[in-house]
Amino acid sequence: MTDDAVRRVFQSVDSFDPGEFVRLLAEDATLAFGNAEPMAGREAIAAGLRAFFSTIGGLRHRIVRNWQVDADIIAETEVTYRRLDGRDASVVAVSIWRTRDDGLITDYRIFVDLAPVYLAQGSGETASTGAAQNIEM
Repeated sequence: MTDDAVRRVFQSVDSFDPGEFVRLLAEDATLAFGNAEPMAGREAIAAGLRAFFSTIGGLRHRIVRNWQVDADIIAETEVTYRRLDGRDASVVAVSIWRTRDDGLITDYRIFVDLAPVYLAQGSGETASTGAAQNIEM
């Protein structure tokens, strides 16, 4: 997978449109966020992304570096999340995904600590976000 293809994956996430991202996935793809239960299938993944996107104001990825090992892609990114209070929080993340011969993603995994994104404004304590505890990206 070329650098352009890696950029295309993160641009689709940053579009804030779950439909754009799931078009890059195989119909039976899985997506797992950290230790959360994996979501299976485009429809479930799109629903999970919609739930997560409702807890933030936006996001953008800066690709730090990426590697390809056979069909697996590993990407280190700096992700800046726009919080619902209008403030930005940047965190380091690693995403790993597997593609099949036609380029569609079959398995996508995300590893990141989102605590800074959900800090209650001005309190230093993590805000309660039910949807965010189920799926984050």
